[in-house]
Amino acid sequence: MASLLLLLLQSLLFLSLPWFFISSTTSSNPIPKPYVVYMGSSSNGDREDVEAAELSHLQLLSSISSRQKSQKVSLLHQYFHAFRGFSAMLTESEASKLSGHEEVLSVFPDPVLQLHTTRSWDFLEVGSSEQARSQYHHPPNDVIIGLIDTDAVVMNPTCHMLLQEYGPESPSFSDEGVDEVPARWKGTCMEASDFKKSNCNRKLIGARYYGIQPSNSNGTGTESTKASGSPRDSVGHGTLTASTAGGALVANASYYGLAEGTARGGLPSTRIASYKACTEEGCSGSVILKAIDDAIRDGVDMISISIGSSSIFQADYLHEPIAIGAFHAEQMGVLVVCSGGNDGPDPYTVVNTAPWIFTAAASSIDRDFQSAVVLGNGRTYKGSAINLSNLTSSKKHPLVFAKNAAANFTPADEARNCLPGSIDQTKVAGKIVVCVDTDPMGSRRIKKLVVEDAKAKGMILIGDNQNGDPFDSGVFPFTQVDNVAGYKILKYISSAKYPTATISKTTTVSNQRPAPTVALFSSRGPGELTENILKPDIMAPGVAILAAYIPNNDPGSVPFGMKPSKFSIKSGTSVACPHVTGAAAIIKSVHKEWSSSMIRSALMTTATFINNEGKPLTNSTKSLANPHEVGVGEISPYRALHPGLVFETTTKDYLKFLCYSGYSQKNISSMAGSKFHCPENSGNELISDINYPSISIGNLKRHGSARAVTRTVTNVGPANSTYVASVDSPAGLIVRVYPGKIDFRQNARRVSYSVSFQGKEAPGGYNFGSITWSDGRHSVRTVFAVNVE
Repeated sequence: MASLLLLLLQSLLFLSLPWFFISSTTSSNPIPKPYVVYMGSSSNGDREDVEAAELSHLQLLSSISSRQKSQKVSLLHQYFHAFRGFSAMLTESEASKLSGHEEVLSVFPDPVLQLHTTRSWDFLEVGSSEQARSQYHHPPNDVIIGLIDTDAVVMNPTCHMLLQEYGPESPSFSDEGVDEVPARWKGTCMEASDFKKSNCNRKLIGARYYGIQPSNSNGTGTESTKASGSPRDSVGHGTLTASTAGGALVANASYYGLAEGTARGGLPSTRIASYKACTEEGCSGSVILKAIDDAIRDGVDMISISIGSSSIFQADYLHEPIAIGAFHAEQMGVLVVCSGGNDGPDPYTVVNTAPWIFTAAASSIDRDFQSAVVLGNGRTYKGSAINLSNLTSSKKHPLVFAKNAAANFTPADEARNCLPGSIDQTKVAGKIVVCVDTDPMGSRRIKKLVVEDAKAKGMILIGDNQNGDPFDSGVFPFTQVDNVAGYKILKYISSAKYPTATISKTTTVSNQRPAPTVALFSSRGPGELTENILKPDIMAPGVAILAAYIPNNDPGSVPFGMKPSKFSIKSGTSVACPHVTGAAAIIKSVHKEWSSSMIRSALMTTATFINNEGKPLTNSTKSLANPHEVGVGEISPYRALHPGLVFETTTKDYLKFLCYSGYSQKNISSMAGSKFHCPENSGNELISDINYPSISIGNLKRHGSARAVTRTVTNVGPANSTYVASVDSPAGLIVRVYPGKIDFRQNARRVSYSVSFQGKEAPGGYNFGSITWSDGRHSVRTVFAVNVE
């Protein structure tokens, strides 16, 4: 019962967070709070400039502070490698004064962002040629991935007995067969009481952490801080994402026998550098900025961030830490991949939508985890779950509908949903309880805890699991059946004198069809900040994925007689994100000279839009999926090695995007690190014209003139090539491409073309389609979304 009460308190605390942030920005309370101060691009990150920048930050803080000497301004983090700024403990008055300083672009309260929490890579390889796959095993170049998360070293420091028995490290970060660390690497492995430099190796080449504590005063009325804590992962999320992106080959990996096979990341030879910016409570925006700044300085090729802000309260690009850091990473040639969020299926819920961020949606793979219900009358019904119970099919247990076991004075609807306090323990102890899933206030975890605390034998949940995300109930017998099976189970209970049942232990079922499908939880577009960039960008596996994790020895989590597993099965766009990062690493390993936008373009224009039945992709309701759900489609890493043509999106494109979005030329120049002049015509509709691998027009007037956008493609295939365009558009939307044929001859490496859209006869709302350029060998597909009003 204590665990249930704790869970409810945590839920109430989470629900109250937005009100906390609102009140924190409107109160005149003089108590200092953490703020981020962003000052634009950094021209140079050399050590002497770092020291000068630190002094400058301290002097700036001192100039606006009127505190007593005993109340020094606390400087938390400083940024001076890729961009300039700092975070500090400030009052609202001090923050307001700083926001008016000519060197400062933005000042905002330090937000707390949330973590977006084997077979998958094999599934993605289906349809790839042997020649393409062979390059995976012999990559010619080193790739370094920076993971900003809860870190990537498996150890729970409170589980000392576990450490003695199993060792502190995950086999997914073994450096067996990995070459020496690249000479270009400038990072470090920070030590702590439970972590030494020797814990890093040729695979895990960097580990930083950002817990803070005050250090000595600087004599300026302010004080700086130093790191405290450990780079060890005590949550598991960072270990999961790191092993998914670039984990080593681990044979016979499984979660207590489920999903058994060889676990690996996209590119097992990838180097991992971990930056511990998160804890169980969340991720400080100021720390994320510091981690991005450090990762760029250390020399990573790409950064994977499975973290995001609330889809309800989305800050603009100058007040959002990931957007700020990612812009400067892109400026320095570092690709940033982010999760799109788990707030689907509602529209306008996708986050991390800046065009310089590669945004991932989540999909299923062709594997399921099933647990059957066997009734006393012999009927069997398929269910979805991950349960490690020891119930057998030979012994049946009394079966009861929770509605019929309601506690005194409890509404029937609360009891049937198994909400806290709704069930009479004397009526369910030792029995299998049937609950329904019609009240969104009761999650599967809460219902399971309610039933388990009531001493029930097991639980059957009735409700279509459109997520496709099996609930992990540990050793407690649990399964979820659809509404059709649920109706038959309830009918059996009402008709049988002594209804009984049992729940089978979960088994792995392969070759599921159709796959992939869009996960119900995966956040949807269009983007809230602008509809003229198509988001999410792309889809990748994110449902029930096996990956390295912290060994969990909590009561009820480990089957009797077994050791805690070093792997787990998790879902979320936080799992999809490192799949995209791993795919990008595969391309970078072969095309070292390619820019981050070229890599993104290659993955987007070669993505697959059909499932393993050869039909168009669908969502969890079995309806056709649209680009606001899947982006351009599912990643196809090996097809992307040879895309034929790519769209290069430059820093100038991103600066124009900021101009078109209404930011001041002064602030944009500061972000650029040099004087930048916005085009005279800088309307929001021109965002559609930046050279992006997809096209989105947020407002096409039905009775207006045709809207034309321009794109430029770069030939990365054979020098003498001719591509012909074909259009797939919905009825009524007139789409014309000019010219319809483009030639690459001798020195002609880049060619521009225009696409016009006219919607006089088109249905209202969003119309989706695609333009494909083909030379007979390559197919370069550009997805479009056009909103006709």
